[in-house]
Amino acid sequence: MAGRLDGRIVLVTGAAGAVGRAVIAAIAREGGQAVATDLRAGPGIDHVLDVTSQADWQRVLADVERRKSRLDGLVNAAGIVVLGNIEDTDLDTFRRVIAVNLDGTFLGCKCALPLLKLRGGSIVNVSSVSGLVGGHNLAAYNASKGGVRLLTKSVALHGARLEPKVRCNSVHPAFLEGQMADAIAASAPDPQKARASMAKAIPLRRLGKPSEVAELCVYLLSDESAFVTGAEFAIDGGLTAA
Repeated sequence: MAGRLDGRIVLVTGAAGAVGRAVIAAIAREGGQAVATDLRAGPGIDHVLDVTSQADWQRVLADVERRKSRLDGLVNAAGIVVLGNIEDTDLDTFRRVIAVNLDGTFLGCKCALPLLKLRGGSIVNVSSVSGLVGGHNLAAYNASKGGVRLLTKSVALHGARLEPKVRCNSVHPAFLEGQMADAIAASAPDPQKARASMAKAIPLRRLGKPSEVAELCVYLLSDESAFVTGAEFAIDGGLTAA
């Protein structure tokens, strides 16, 4: 039985993270070939990639072109979160979060487009529910993920003018099970209480699963979403419905 991504080459950033790993597993299950990248080498990582470095992006994509001759999809899943309100957040921290989350997504879209537009393709930018609503202690993260949301729309409108087309959409998860939620909880005075509060804030009363985000990414990478571009998908257990 054919998979939804049969034979497609998809580059994934942040592949060592919970979402990145889930996306790679879903791509493989659907017959695609994932090119796994992360900041550090490790099991299952095909390329070390600092998403804030244009030279790194060019090096990795040149290798993809040499080995695969094409690219059909890109999932920008690399990201970091730092807690802090506008008074607590220093400029260096703000710039670091922007560099990884927003600059990294910009560079991915920009550097991958020459390969993607050869046959047409799909870009999925992993933003956050924090790119849709604010948080008093997420000044840098809100700014970066809100930027990803509108950058996605700009890329989508450009890609719609190309022949063949390159689609671009953003996904906006709420808190997910995994490293990022663990880190946020660990930074609180009472980690167990903080984790319970995160789940309580979500109408479905639980954290999301990376695999659930991966399924949405597969849809956006596949032909099932051929008429979908420039859209934002909240996968947040109802958080933004309130």
